[in-house]
Amino acid sequence: MEYERLKSNLEKLKLMRINEIVDNYLERATKEKLGTIEILNYLFEEEFKSKIKRSIDMKMRMSGFPFIKKIESYDFDFQPSIDRKLVSDLETLKFVYNAENVVLLGPPGVGKTHLAIGLGIRAIESGLNVYYSNCHNLILSLKQANYENRLKHKLNTLAKYKLLIIDEIGYLPLDKEGANLFFQVIVRKYEKHSIIITSNRRFSEWDEVFGDKIIAAAILDRLLHHAYVIAINGKSFRLKERKNSGLFDNNYFAKK
Repeated sequence: MEYERLKSNLEKLKLMRINEIVDNYLERATKEKLGTIEILNYLFEEEFKSKIKRSIDMKMRMSGFPFIKKIESYDFDFQPSIDRKLVSDLETLKFVYNAENVVLLGPPGVGKTHLAIGLGIRAIESGLNVYYSNCHNLILSLKQANYENRLKHKLNTLAKYKLLIIDEIGYLPLDKEGANLFFQVIVRKYEKHSIIITSNRRFSEWDEVFGDKIIAAAILDRLLHHAYVIAINGKSFRLKERKNSGLFDNNYFAKK
């Protein structure tokens, strides 16, 4: 009955890891003549580690990442234009705790999304809430929320994330409604929580992206007020992979 009561209480308290390992560990503890404090310390430490892992796993599932790539797997030798020290500083996440932003600029294929997601994963591993969306899907979701009279709730939800990653700004132009909605997201996040943005367009071209010089200037003013800008001037990883796979001949790449 005592054993059944113990297992029942562990379930009620949702001590899942302890419930999983307690049988084998108590048997081992008896053989090794471990003390009560040592036994309790081990069991609760295992439970704590398990809760952290479950929390990270849940945050990763909720993040919206299209793939999982960490900073460690980024080939900095292939992109020597990147300031590696700056990226290392960003990995400390001081920019998140200081509500600063990161803007990654460069042509398609240079690894902007990889770096953005890598920093997002680092933030989640530190216990922070992160959300990823490419710009097109974000605007579509904001328009849908506006149509359904729940825009305020949607904006409030986005504002709560410690780190919001908006990918691929500039690949598709925004209409007036989309530009206004994007501006509202930036305003809600300004000096409260951090944003990472990737774009293939120079800042001087953002008035074309947003279709309005005034809105583009207002967005840039807030976005860059506290921001780190990383401009990547290099070749495409995707073209490199295609070259290595033999899909193109060497003459094709000699022209690039």
